[in-house]
Amino acid sequence: MPDQRGGEGKPANPIIVLLGILLLATALTYFVDSGSYQRDGRLVVPGTYQALEKDRSPAQLFDWGRETAPGQARPVSLIGTLMAIPAGLERMAGLIFMVLIIGGMFGVMTHTGAIDAGLEKLLHGLRGNIYVLVAILMVVYSAGSTFLGLASEYLLIIPLMVTMANRLGLSNVVGLAIVTVAVKAGYLASVTNPIPLSIAQPLVGLQIFSGAGFRFVSYLVFLAAGIAFVLFMIRSEGHDASVDRGFDDAPLSVRHRLVLAVVVAGVALLVFGSNRWHWSHVELSTYYIGLSIVVAVTGGLGAGEAADAFVRGMKKVLMASMLIGVASAIAITLEKGQVLDSIVHGLTGLIGEDNAWLSAIGMFFSQLALDFLIPSTSGQAAVSMPIMGPLGQLSGVSPQTTVLAFLFGNGITNLLTPTSGTLLAYLAAAQVGWAQWAKAVFWLWLIYIGIAVVMLTLAVRTGF
Repeated sequence: MPDQRGGEGKPANPIIVLLGILLLATALTYFVDSGSYQRDGRLVVPGTYQALEKDRSPAQLFDWGRETAPGQARPVSLIGTLMAIPAGLERMAGLIFMVLIIGGMFGVMTHTGAIDAGLEKLLHGLRGNIYVLVAILMVVYSAGSTFLGLASEYLLIIPLMVTMANRLGLSNVVGLAIVTVAVKAGYLASVTNPIPLSIAQPLVGLQIFSGAGFRFVSYLVFLAAGIAFVLFMIRSEGHDASVDRGFDDAPLSVRHRLVLAVVVAGVALLVFGSNRWHWSHVELSTYYIGLSIVVAVTGGLGAGEAADAFVRGMKKVLMASMLIGVASAIAITLEKGQVLDSIVHGLTGLIGEDNAWLSAIGMFFSQLALDFLIPSTSGQAAVSMPIMGPLGQLSGVSPQTTVLAFLFGNGITNLLTPTSGTLLAYLAAAQVGWAQWAKAVFWLWLIYIGIAVVMLTLAVRTGF
């Protein structure tokens, strides 16, 4: 049977991986020039980049955090690097606690027995034909992502998919991929996703949601490739739908039916509420706590029993707290060293001015690289689009194609970047290490890059 942790052998500790990246970020503050753009709120002002003087002497490694004079910069010291970790934990506290609460909530759901019983019934009805079920689920998940911008809302779904995959003798990675690949395929096309489009399109003079037709075609292509890849993963793990796995066809108890009804209604209300009232991490965490209580009561759990199950569930995702904090510390380190704007300024050199196709491809690869440093979709749009828009106009790239290059670059890198808090939360919910995930989806990442280049070529050739 495949390793239920989703990998072979002992995986590399993800904290070690992120600490290595954090040290690399610290080194960049020494070797990359510092500079800054002027800003209008969150948005950079094009043409205002200024290089800053920086003392790169070895003594800066042991600096205790002295104030930096205006117009100057200082590399991040070893002490500053360590201080960035608790600062990152504080910055991402909302997401961290939400992940812990979701882990506890799923612990309560699992303890009622309704989840396992419901999956047994479902899989018996499908006779274990996971291929049809996976395709349908991925269409549904990707649609919520590309049309509504759903992402963190799917954290509730991931443990359910992992449990289903395990029952079929598949690894945690497959359960994670069913949700993550679908969500990323939807997000990088963003047909009417308001999160990136409401920022990126107005910055280049476009009406929000305009150009949805071409993005919808892109969405279908990316989704088809993603579904095919996940089905190949399932097949490569040796799944045989003809094998009788003895799924239980016993009728569900009344309590199990009530719990499953509460879960389905809870997910529906979550989708509605988060979009209708724009819930943040605080509101979402509150909702998950309330749902946990309702599930415990419906499932007939005593107060102590429910609390123990909640704590057991939290323990399973505890490492996510540190991972998300260290990932945020990487961004904080680059910000303190004032090298982010310099990197953005340097990446603009990839964008030519004489060939529209080369410029569009240059924008795409610039966004691919930039997303590693700024994994926030809205944050990357605020920094890059005011710069990319005018550069695109100079080189003959239309505003719509400029936005498309941003969406593709941001979405594809987010499939595996270890600095993304949302991806780390997904990994925590599935109990999958980053190294195992990166190994599993690396070829899909390359395939998506190839598809993006083809779609951008069509966009330039058709004048999109």
